Formats: sequence, C-alpha cells, structure tokens
Amino acid sequence: MSSGRSQKVKLRYNIVSTIVYIAGIVLLAQLFNLQIIKGEDYRNQSNTRLSRESTLQAARGDILDQSGNKLATTSATQVLELYKTKIDNQTLNNTLLAIAQVLEQNGDKYVDDLPITVEPFAFTMESEETQKKWKKQNNIDESKTAEECFYILKDKYKISNDNISEARKIMTLRYTIAKNGYSSTKTVQLATNISENSLAIFNEQNDKFPGLSIQTKAVRNYVSGSLASHILGYVSRITESELKGNEDKYNANDMIGKTGIEYIFEPYLKGTDGIKQIDMAVDGTITGEYVTNEAIAGKNIVLTIDANLQKVTEEALKNNIEKIRSGGYGKVYNADAGSVVVMNVKTGEVLAMASYPDFEPQLFVDGISQEKYNEYISEEANHPFINRAISSVSPPGSTFKMVTALAALETGAITTTEKINDVGIYNYSADYKPKCWMYSSYGRGHGYLNVTDAIKHSCNYFFYELGNRLGIDAISRYARSLGLGRKTGIELLGEVEGSVSSKENSQAKGETFTGGNTLQAAIGQHDNSFTPVQMAKYISILANGGNDIDVTIIKSIIDEDGNQISKQELENFVKERLGIENDKGTELDFNSKNLQAILEGMRGVTSESGGTAYSYFKDFNIEIGGKTGSAQTGVAGRTNAWFVGFAPFDNPEIAVVVMVENGGSGGYTAEVARDIIAEYFGMNANKVTEDMSAMPSVQIQN
Repeated sequence: MSSGRSQKVKLRYNIVSTIVYIAGIVLLAQLFNLQIIKGEDYRNQSNTRLSRESTLQAARGDILDQSGNKLATTSATQVLELYKTKIDNQTLNNTLLAIAQVLEQNGDKYVDDLPITVEPFAFTMESEETQKKWKKQNNIDESKTAEECFYILKDKYKISNDNISEARKIMTLRYTIAKNGYSSTKTVQLATNISENSLAIFNEQNDKFPGLSIQTKAVRNYVSGSLASHILGYVSRITESELKGNEDKYNANDMIGKTGIEYIFEPYLKGTDGIKQIDMAVDGTITGEYVTNEAIAGKNIVLTIDANLQKVTEEALKNNIEKIRSGGYGKVYNADAGSVVVMNVKTGEVLAMASYPDFEPQLFVDGISQEKYNEYISEEANHPFINRAISSVSPPGSTFKMVTALAALETGAITTTEKINDVGIYNYSADYKPKCWMYSSYGRGHGYLNVTDAIKHSCNYFFYELGNRLGIDAISRYARSLGLGRKTGIELLGEVEGSVSSKENSQAKGETFTGGNTLQAAIGQHDNSFTPVQMAKYISILANGGNDIDVTIIKSIIDEDGNQISKQELENFVKERLGIENDKGTELDFNSKNLQAILEGMRGVTSESGGTAYSYFKDFNIEIGGKTGSAQTGVAGRTNAWFVGFAPFDNPEIAVVVMVENGGSGGYTAEVARDIIAEYFGMNANKVTEDMSAMPSVQIQN
C-alpha cells in the first residue's frame, strides 16, 4: 500500500472516531441533564401524571322499516363519568355534592338507585321481601327502618353533612359508585343527556371536580313513541348476570337488548367499541386525549313492516276496542286487549303486527320510574308487555271452518256441489246435541246449503255434519298442514305453539275424547287454540293457492359498508338464537277447485247480502274474501272476536287477521281489517315520507 493511500485511511479513521466521541459526549451530557440536573423535576411530573384508556362507545345499529324509515336509532348525548383519583373521602363527598347541585340547578338528572327517600324517611321498595333482600346485600339487619338504614349508610360513607337532603345527594352517588365500582382506569356513569349549561360549568371549572370526565355517547331513541313497541322491544342497562361471562364485550354502563328485535339481534346491533387514551393529572384534571382505536357501529336491521301501515293498524285496533267497550255496535262488551297481523300472502313477510295494550320503549333507556313500572304491571294495565300476536292463543271459532271444509273436500267426505239440510238442531251425536246459531236466533235452520254457502252464512249445522263424517284425525291433520298449532318461526322471542284438537291432546290431559268433541272442534272450539300469526299464515296459504310460506319479519341485515349478510347466515343465527328448527309440516297439494269453492264462500261473507260481514264491506271499493268468528273462551260471559280476510279477491296480496279479546262478535272486528286494507291499497290520504337516504247495530253472528 502506498504511503499516500495509508494517510487517507488514517484521516478517515480519525474523522469517524472524532464524530463518535463528540456524539458520546453529547449523549452523556444530555443524560446528566435529564437524570441529575432536571431529574427531580421529571420525577415529580411523572408521579403526578396518569394515562388511562376510555371506551369509545359504538353506535348501536338502526332498526328500519322496509322503506328505510328509522324506528329505532341512536343519537349523541353527553355522559358524565367519574374516575377514582387520589383524594380523601371528605373531598370525594364534597365533589359529589357539587356535581349533584350543578345538575339539579340546570334541570339535569343523575343516577338515583338508592331505595330510600327522606322527608319523610321511607323505602321505595314495595314488598317487605324485596326490602329484606336489599338489606342483606348491604349487610344491614333486616329489622332496621328506612331511617335507620339511611344513617347506617351515612356512617358507612363518612358523610359529615347534617342537612339530610344534601346527605342523600352524596349518598345516592356513593351508592352508585359502590354498586357499579370504579377505578383509576374504569369510570362509573353518574348522569346522561347533560344540558349545555351543566357542560359549560364542568368544563370551565374542571379543577373543582377531580376525576370527572365528559364523554359523547350514543343513546337509543325510539323515534315514533310506542309504534311497533312489541316488535322493536327495548334496551336498558345490562344486569350483573348478563355481564357475567361477557366482560370482553360489555361493561357495567352498557345498554343491552331486553325484548323484541333489540334482544334477538343484539349480537348484530351492538357494534365494536373503540379506545381513547386520556392523560390526567393525579388530581383528576385532564391534560390530553387521543383516539387509538376507532369505534365501529352496529349493523342495521331492516324489517318487513311498513311504518305507515303499522301506524294505521295500531290505531284501527285501539279505536275498535274502545268502540266495542263503549257499546258502539249496540251492545257493551268489556273488550280489553287484542292483536292484528298483516301478512304478504306470497312471501310470508309480516307487513304490520299490532298488540294492544302497548308500552313506551323509550322509558327503559334511562331507567323507567318505579311509578310508571308499577302502572304497567298493574292489573288494570292488562299485561302491556305481552305480544299477543305471537304469545297469546285463543280458540278461532268459525274462522276455523275453512279447515274443516278443505279436509272434507280433499278427502271426498263432501263435494263442492253437495248440499246439507240445516234443520237447526244436530241430533247425530250421542253425547252432544248442538244448535246452529240460526236456530238459536230465529227458531229455524239455514235449510239446504253447499260448502260455499255454508261458509258465507257460517252455518254451524253444516260443519257439525262435516266433522261427523271426517272424524277428528283428518281435521287435525289438515289444520297442521295449514300451519295451525305449530310455531311459525318468526324472528321474535315468546312465540307459542298453540294446540290442535286431537285425541292425543285429550289423553294427555287425562280426558276421554268423544264424538261431541269432534263436532266442537269442527267449528273451531274444543282444544283448538292458535295465535294470530298462525292464523295469518293459514289464511295466506288459502289465498295464495295452497303454497306453504315461511313467516318472517326481517328483510335484511346490513353492515357498516352497506353489505347484506347472507340469507343462510340469518337463518342459522335465528335458529340458534331461538333454539328452534323450522317445522315445515305436511307438504301441501290441494285441489284448486276445492280451494276456489272455499274462497268463494269467503267472498260471500263480505260481498253478498246475508254474509256475516257484508254490512261492513258492502260499499267497499275492493272485493275481498273474509270470515268472522265469535269464539267461546270457556269463561262465562267472555267471547273473543275474530276476523280473517285477504285482498284483493282475484289476485290476493295481503292477509289480515284481527282478534279482540272479549270482543263479543266477530263482525265487530271487520272494521279494523277494512281500514287496514284501505290503507294498503292507497285509499287513505296520510303517508309516511320514505327516507331515500337510509339503508336500505249489527246482528251477532259467527
């Protein structure tokens, strides 16, 4: 190597060495500055700073009608939360009192689950059993009075305030903290829907409220009050038992679906929460915030119902019940409840489903008051939480006669042209000699009738004879093939099976099935008892030509990107969620001539003089098929009223089933169906605007 080249290498080495030495000196100087000169300052700052993760609550998915109108949605609201900080007990109590006073002076409410009132002292819990349970949970002797319990808690929380009203404010919030828990990383929720005035005070005086945090959260809103309440259900705060085992998905402040669609589709409606990092001083003052994981909104559930048709259906049912109860049809019946189902006869989609009485889902979001809850569960309220369309059964009365007629025609027990002479009293059963309603009212029978006219006039004698010819086994078999006495599989909790009259049912009850029971079953009595949704399926099958249908109230489920989940995924989810398998029943293959004879009878009910619902439809612009039914309930003086029908007659689109408990006569309920059909076919003026931006004196007869 030449000397010149060697010198260049040494020069480069010396330069690199010098740079390394200088960098080392700089680093050592900086380290000395950090650890020695400014170390104490940085340690003090570190000891007075906390970093916490806060949950960014995901918006719950919307529930929409088939046109995209929102029935349940979420809106942003300000929520007051509290972190645990390094302050003493007295400071905590003072802080909580100050928070309560700010909220109260601005008309805001805070969480108040403390079951003791003051001035005068009293328990808000009605039963002694509930009081004993609460005392046990709080380690208080069960003999203690409300006042004694109050002062026990006052001592427990070391509340020094002599003013008992102020002491209760503090105690209420301390009780909330004790019940739900909180820490330096987990908040306890104190209030929701905070006003602008309260927000301004809390933000401007943040240092006076250590640990206080204001978060924007999504709150459930039921935009149309009680509309479709039994379908939608409601959400409320998660319980301890619901939270157990689901801590990875929920926290103690979360809302969760309790009934209806909100419950069944909770896994889809609940989104994925995000995470926000919050920097706070040890005294609780927030020094910085930033999002680390964005929240993902829940999926939207699109229902098959039409919001405007649902509204008309609910109003028509309510008005009808009030009219019957006030004697509007010439006689007073204490009608107190009812339900309606409107169904697409070709697809099985439920277009409207009403149950009366109903309730307000919104009341449960922030915690329903004890007073309102007591009102709902009182005897006078008549169980407003029950969805009578799927959870209540009733004998169908004469609306069942099409089943008996179809069974007789299909088995050859009668032809479409054969006539039976109704002489008034049916004397062909050893244990039962029933009278036709015509004989009971006018002292004579209907005379000779074929099957079409027997349906039109609802002749009991005719169907007693068919029952006698058929036997109960055939009637039962055809009833089941039409979906009666079987769950429809609708995507709602609480559907019941009902029952079809049969020898097996009687034996299961330890009873002997008789010939007279067959006659009763043939006109929709005895053990026949069905839900309105089953009846809607049955009428749909008759109207569509005998094709089986799958009843549904779900149109689609749409994710945050606008994609629909597959039909197979939806079916599998519903089966697992409800723990059911679809019961397809018997394959349907009915003779079209037989069906037409039955449908013509239903047309006569509404379109021809002498039809049991003619007076209600004689001036109607659309020809329909229908059937009335007045069903004995087994309770003296109580007769349930049914109307079933479809429209239009020549090319059926919808089936309508109405049932009013203790409605007296089936004809009375025909007005409900008339109003619904008029709305469906555009004969009424009022409409709900489609949201294009959304995701997708009358004679009583049977």
